Amino acid sequence: MKIIVGLGNPGVRYDNTRHNAGFMVMDRIAEILNEKIEKEKFEGKYVKTRVNGEEVILLKPTTFMNNSGFSLRACMDFFKVSNKDILVIYDDMDMPVGKIRLRQKGSAGGHNGIKSVITCAMTNEFDRIRVGIGRDPQIPIVNYVLSKFKAEEQEDLKKSVDEAAKAAIYSISHSFADTMNRFNHK
Repeated sequence: MKIIVGLGNPGVRYDNTRHNAGFMVMDRIAEILNEKIEKEKFEGKYVKTRVNGEEVILLKPTTFMNNSGFSLRACMDFFKVSNKDILVIYDDMDMPVGKIRLRQKGSAGGHNGIKSVITCAMTNEFDRIRVGIGRDPQIPIVNYVLSKFKAEEQEDLKKSVDEAAKAAIYSISHSFADTMNRFNHK
């Protein structure tokens, strides 16, 4: 069994904001798999499905970004899933809109949602897909990550969300090393 979790903030107010790139990818994964992430448990919304014979949980924490790890930990404990079988999808300001990057471990890099996941999972060794949201040095970080994407960014955003969703689905049936080789583009 695997858990794929996308990080974001719940509520209409945060729909389509930069910090919700992880939720956007989760919605795209659900769309591709013809599923709906709507069951409520683990301080989040989830669906249990099967992909190529593998049981998969798709999870969107409703704890707000900074406490995402609590939801993931509850889900991991309930389904008895180790950190080796989780994939975390989240936004990254250090990459431009339209880019994704896959890694198997690392620090939080200042991302409070990942800090929470690392604390609650008790490790920084878990698979992750980072979705670029860009950066604007003129706008304070808190305001920037909670802002909506610009019209001219929509095409690149759609491309990266789709690519991240395909990478996540691919990783269910393939090693993450193979997935990184296939989806990490220079």
